[in-house]
This record gives sequence, structure tokens and C-alpha cells, in this order.
Amino acid sequence: MTQVQATGLPENVESREEIVRTIEVVKEYRMGDQTLQALKGVNVIIYRGEYISIMGPSGSGKSTLFNAIGGLDKPTSGKVFIDEVDIAQLDSLELAWLRCRKIGYIFQTFNLIPVMTALENVALPMVFAGMSDADSREKAKGILERVELGHRIHNKPSQLSGGQQQRVAIARAFANDPAIILADEPTGNLDLNTGKAIIALLKEMNLERGVTVISATHDLKMLDISDRIFWIRDGAVDKIERREDVKINTGEIH
Repeated sequence: MTQVQATGLPENVESREEIVRTIEVVKEYRMGDQTLQALKGVNVIIYRGEYISIMGPSGSGKSTLFNAIGGLDKPTSGKVFIDEVDIAQLDSLELAWLRCRKIGYIFQTFNLIPVMTALENVALPMVFAGMSDADSREKAKGILERVELGHRIHNKPSQLSGGQQQRVAIARAFANDPAIILADEPTGNLDLNTGKAIIALLKEMNLERGVTVISATHDLKMLDISDRIFWIRDGAVDKIERREDVKINTGEIH
């Protein structure tokens, strides 16, 4: 565990509550007669309420780590704990329950249902979780108003801009009051100014609701709002830094 505990930890860690811990996570893929090791025994700890950016070049393993933490892909070996539950040991029904109630997902391509309105897209996870149709719609309306889309609740994705679609996706991610938000390249399909607005909104929601945000990203603008940055290289954690220790002025990067 020294890989992470020796570097990049927040201050007063003894008072912080762990929400994610990975232990010696390995992920291998078979390619013909060869085995590709995408993750090589990764150990990380993430604390409740943190904003974490996972960064690294294409092929570094950052998306694989992101998917393992989110229960989207099972590791070949090792453990992934969410709130002290090893999700690698859950069956498909148990994992679906955890993903529905504990984790909210935001994707680069938005992944909205095209035939549904913004309101229906945001309400859907709540219906899956057992909330009544009327209550889910009322709550969805409130979340959409929070992300400044109260005037577009009856519009379908095709009637919304990219930035508006991503705001709907953020609202949907927060629908079931998750403990963790996983954001996969949330600004990847957005222009510079829209991307900045989405980054600011994610940070606001992180602070308001105390939710842990974990983002896999190439966007260096993310550094300014991150508490810590996990730099991934060749399937391993190269280093972990607190934002104040990173020597990059992201305001000059376009």
C-alpha cells in the first residue's frame, strides 16, 4: 500500500473517511496468444467528498482503472472496495443495485435516451430505484432547475446543445443522491467555454452535496478544481499530487 500512502495524501487523513480503496488491482486482456496487462497491481485510496482527476496518456490504463472503480469492468485480480464492500465479488444483481444507488455516471457522449425528454431522462434512474413516477418527476424537475435547465425540461436531446445535454447528464447522475460521481471525459465533446462551465458546475455540485467526484480526463483545466490528481502511466500509478503541488498554470492552456 506504500505506493499511494507515501505521496499525495490530503492533510489530516486520519479524520477522513475512505469511500474507495483498490488493492493490487490487475486487469489483463487476451490478444491472440499474448496477454496485455492494462493495470499492474494498482493501490489507491479515495476519501469521501474528494474531487479526483485520473490523468494519463492514451493507453496508460486510466480508463481501465476508472471502469474498475465504477464496477463497469471486473479486475482480473485484486479488490475494489466501495464503502467497504468488495464490488469485484458481487454478482450481477448486487452490482446493478450498487451502481443504481451508490454511483452516478457522466459520459463524454452524454448517453441520453433520444426519445425521452430531459425530465424523463433524469427521472428514469429514480424509477429504476423504486420511486413513484410523480415523485421522480418532481425531483428531476428540481435537479434540472439546479443545473439551469428548468426551462428545457420538456425538450429531447436533439433539441438541446452539447452543453445542455451534458447538464442533463449531470442532473441524471445526481438523481439517486449517489455517494460517488464517475465522470468519463465530461468535457471531451464540448467547446472551451462550455467545458469550463461544466467543470465549474461539477465542482459546485461536489461541494454542495459532499459527493465524491472521480473523473478520467485529458482536460488540464480539470486540475484547478481537483483535490488530488492520480497520474497513470503504463498501467500503474506514476504519482499522486495535491492540486497545490502541481506546477501547471492551467489558465494559460487552451
